[in-house]
Amino acid sequence: MNSLRAGWRLLRVLVHLLNGAWIIRRRFDRLDFEQRQALVQDWSRRLLGLLGLQLRVHGELPGRGPLLVLANHISWLDIMVINAALPCRFVSKSDVRQWPLIGGLVEGSGALFIERDRRRDAMRVVHLMAERLRAGDRLAVFPEGTTGDGSSLLPFHANLLQAAVATEMPVQLIGLQYTDARSGLRHDAPTYIGDTSLLESLWRTACATGLQAELHVGEADTAQGRDRRTWAEALRRELAQRLDLPLPD
Repeated sequence: MNSLRAGWRLLRVLVHLLNGAWIIRRRFDRLDFEQRQALVQDWSRRLLGLLGLQLRVHGELPGRGPLLVLANHISWLDIMVINAALPCRFVSKSDVRQWPLIGGLVEGSGALFIERDRRRDAMRVVHLMAERLRAGDRLAVFPEGTTGDGSSLLPFHANLLQAAVATEMPVQLIGLQYTDARSGLRHDAPTYIGDTSLLESLWRTACATGLQAELHVGEADTAQGRDRRTWAEALRRELAQRLDLPLPD
């Protein structure tokens, strides 16, 4: 029965993904910024519902931009979870483009992509981020640079934080956890690490019961004269404290 339920969920998710691709191709160009954000949020919420995933938000979400959101990274699902609560323009690794269907949706929604293997590409993306912040956008980055299993918080890469330093824009911390609704313990189904494939993670998520995503919203912070590395470490410590996670080197 669990496999049948998971198969039914995935069939509906596939239809939803295809519908999202159609919307981006046919409707997005005719919508203004606010309409796009509302559509992204509604689509993301529907996706979580189709996967049987509940969303809980702890704390008060910020309003309109300009704002740079920093979040820990656990799963391919993180972008949809954050968008369901707070639609953002994400800065993602270029590999995301290759994800079946999902990559096209992320790109079509306005994501900025960075080539992690090219050191100079970070400077290009920082300039783009600064432009978008000055234009009033909400941007979101995963400063760990890769996914973890949710049991600890990896070191933050400070490069992209330079966009907030240069524009004197605030940073909003959001801590993300996947938990079992009954026990409150960490749920590993959505994790996307190591040799796990996207399809394997998707199947585990579809098979899960009682799965919920929890967003822990921190206070907005500004650089206050700190350089990006000092600021990044302070933000990492604050997020680890909020999520009650250790800080490996």
